[in-house]
Amino acid sequence: MRNLPIASQLIFRSNLFLVICCVFYWIWWLLAFKPEGAVKGMKTGWLLIPTFAAGIAAIVLAVRGMQSSDIHNALFPSGSLLWGGIAAYLILLAITVLFLKRPATTELILIVGWAALELAEIDALYGSASFSRGCAAALAVVVGAAALISLVCYVLYYKLENRAGYVDGMVPLILIALVAAGVSAAIVI
Repeated sequence: MRNLPIASQLIFRSNLFLVICCVFYWIWWLLAFKPEGAVKGMKTGWLLIPTFAAGIAAIVLAVRGMQSSDIHNALFPSGSLLWGGIAAYLILLAITVLFLKRPATTELILIVGWAALELAEIDALYGSASFSRGCAAALAVVVGAAALISLVCYVLYYKLENRAGYVDGMVPLILIALVAAGVSAAIVI
């Protein structure tokens, strides 16, 4: 790990913090949303504090890693991930609220924001020659698939019965944690 460029090390750590964020969020979800005997209030709410802290740490490390990358190539056009992420969020918000009649919740911005950030990390790792084009493209497809599955879960959540909704709500957390762990593994491999 010490042989890796500092940018790669920061992005690696960013993804580890994202895994930690997902684990705390998942534990909170398991307890606070279980169909029978949900644990409410601060008995589980305190779990959102390390969730938030790990999420912020992941973002800060990712941004620092991307800023310190020595970029020579780009998988995506400059600015496309930021503006594409904003446009995707606004379009998905309109579609889910107006057409699918799903209440807007924080999870939509988390899914879209995560996908845009993860793609930006992959782009920076490719641009600094830490990832080959093939590796970066494969990881970008995995991120896209995970985001799409997470969006389907987001849309379906309020249409499902208790137990099915409970499981549905966990799927994005597990997928995002696995993808983040996979990106970190790819960095060291």
